[in-house]
Amino acid sequence: MDLRIAGQRALVTGAGRGLGRGIAKALAREGAHVIALDRDGDLAASAVADIVAAGGSAEPMALDITDSAVVNAALGGIAPVEMLVNCAGFSRDAPIADMTDDAWLSVLDVCLNGAFYVTRALVPAMKAARYGRIVNISSRAREGDNNKANYAAAKAGLVGLTQALALELGKSGITCNAIAPGFCDGERPRSLPHYATLKERALALTPMDRLGEEADIADAALYFCARQSGYVTGEVLTVAGGRWR
Repeated sequence: MDLRIAGQRALVTGAGRGLGRGIAKALAREGAHVIALDRDGDLAASAVADIVAAGGSAEPMALDITDSAVVNAALGGIAPVEMLVNCAGFSRDAPIADMTDDAWLSVLDVCLNGAFYVTRALVPAMKAARYGRIVNISSRAREGDNNKANYAAAKAGLVGLTQALALELGKSGITCNAIAPGFCDGERPRSLPHYATLKERALALTPMDRLGEEADIADAALYFCARQSGYVTGEVLTVAGGRWR
């Protein structure tokens, strides 16, 4: 199916690894020129190398999205971007009584504030073009998860941001949707010390009897970025194999 995004420009945050890297590669396979943004410039360059080696078009961008002044300076004058995928995020789990201010604020800064700063910088050009696709990567944890008050709050905030922007930007031809992944196997979860326990619990609670994969989330992002999704906005698509808790 032709998604009609060939020749368009896409910016993906958190593109250096994990879900962001998978989404960036998928968009490039469909003919988009991808700006692979990551705080770690080496990871961004590595993602771009993979894309180019596969015949795609991409460029790296090293940027700290938690600094609004830096974001404005880097993105304020960038060539128009038709597609934005806000995927940058991480977690710092702890019980609420033990969660430090830094653990709370750092997760919100990346997962929620960063998405706001990047979106704010790119929306004026989308409005001028009267076209845009914004996709925010939330999480099944938006409905709550153990020892994840910071992460759950940030991901729930992304849903609120998504729905507010859908209302605000619809008349400008811009859609804004969110994807809420469940537990996806990959580099980051495998690096966690309690990976085996997380995997076992996720499998036990998932009706489809397998873990999610990066490609599952990338496919959902492709739909929301496609021209064919132009009458879909403000939606949250849970991609979790039927898991609800």
